[in-house]
Amino acid sequence: MKKFTQIICVLLTVASMSAQQEKGIMGYNNWLNNWTEFKPNKVEYGEANQILAGNISTNTKLLKRNVYVLQGNVYVTNNAVLTIEPGTLIIGDFETKGTLVVTKGASIVADGLETDPIVFTSNRSQKKAGDWGGIVILGDAPINKFGNVASYNLDLDPTRTTYGGDNVAGSSGVLRFVRIEFAGKKVKGAGSFNGLTLAGVGNKTILENIMVSYSAGDSFGFFGGDLNATKLVSYKSINDDYKFTQGVQCRLHNSLAVRSSYLSSNKDGSRCLEVASYEKKSETDFTKKQTLVVASNITMLNDSENINADIQSGLVKEAVYIAENASLEIKRSVISGFNPAVLLDSKTEINDANLKKIKFEEMYFNLCKGNIFTEFNSNNEDLESWYGNSVFFNVYSQSDNKETFIDIFNPKKPDFRLQLGKITASSGNR
Repeated sequence: MKKFTQIICVLLTVASMSAQQEKGIMGYNNWLNNWTEFKPNKVEYGEANQILAGNISTNTKLLKRNVYVLQGNVYVTNNAVLTIEPGTLIIGDFETKGTLVVTKGASIVADGLETDPIVFTSNRSQKKAGDWGGIVILGDAPINKFGNVASYNLDLDPTRTTYGGDNVAGSSGVLRFVRIEFAGKKVKGAGSFNGLTLAGVGNKTILENIMVSYSAGDSFGFFGGDLNATKLVSYKSINDDYKFTQGVQCRLHNSLAVRSSYLSSNKDGSRCLEVASYEKKSETDFTKKQTLVVASNITMLNDSENINADIQSGLVKEAVYIAENASLEIKRSVISGFNPAVLLDSKTEINDANLKKIKFEEMYFNLCKGNIFTEFNSNNEDLESWYGNSVFFNVYSQSDNKETFIDIFNPKKPDFRLQLGKITASSGNR
């Protein structure tokens, strides 16, 4: 598999900090090696010889020796386990909007290998974002809607798409070394599918080394539940890279979002991270936990040859949006090339209680037109003063991406690694 992008994202190394530089993804353990693919439209995939359609109601195994076409809405039901061998290729059908739905109680074990990942992609010769549906996993962990249950609709069967419950430690299986490409089919009058939707998923579910590329919806959508996720990659999504809502409790580490000024939608308010507690306040039970995201070692990068020009022309918006009543704690992370870096909901009052819920520590804010603002308020002196306090070790820079990242615009070998000495990556979590 041809590699062309490697990213160092994580530990800030500045003179005022006493933390030791840790080994990163370049060197002893480069977690992007072998399994990722940043030019999926250039890959030649084989022709399908098996069809997946209808319901999977008994334990089923997909084999590497076959190539499967996913036709229409395919439901894993009846507590069945869908097991997928490493190296298996599943092709989403464009005409029927192939979508895989793992219903509540069922599970998926897609446990690939670094050298043999499982790939979900499009069946079109000229692949584009939104060619097929995506993967939807529904669990029985808590959400913050009344009744602790909801249905993930779009054009899916509402009787098979309920999620939510009381099982914080629920397991919907394993997704590890998996790529999802060109998903996010639009449903008329109902929005778009996401590359990977995790709704009410419990914390015994394993989510590691998952890459979503060119999704027309969000790359990763977290709707309630309690999750641990690490080494996720969102590459040039049209909508959000990571969307959190419905009271999800999520720990996200060692992950990456690369956006494009020309591909990623800005008019619809798409961001790298959107952290919200609800879509509809009237449906939300405020006696339950509201959304909390704890993140570290995240790189959020706008890939642009001229970021300043793109910002000036209105092509670039904020990287992180935090809505009312939601909490985000983020450390040792990079935000480069946005306008601004972070935007708080206008309904979020700047007071001690909210500042304790929204934490930025050991951050590297680079080449952003402003760092942390409240929506519709051009005066951010209070926020700059608070988050600029030396106790948080946040760094503000205006270094060009060509200086900050190594060979980022080399057409033969683009490379998003941050220059050593500014930022280095950790292969583990602290």
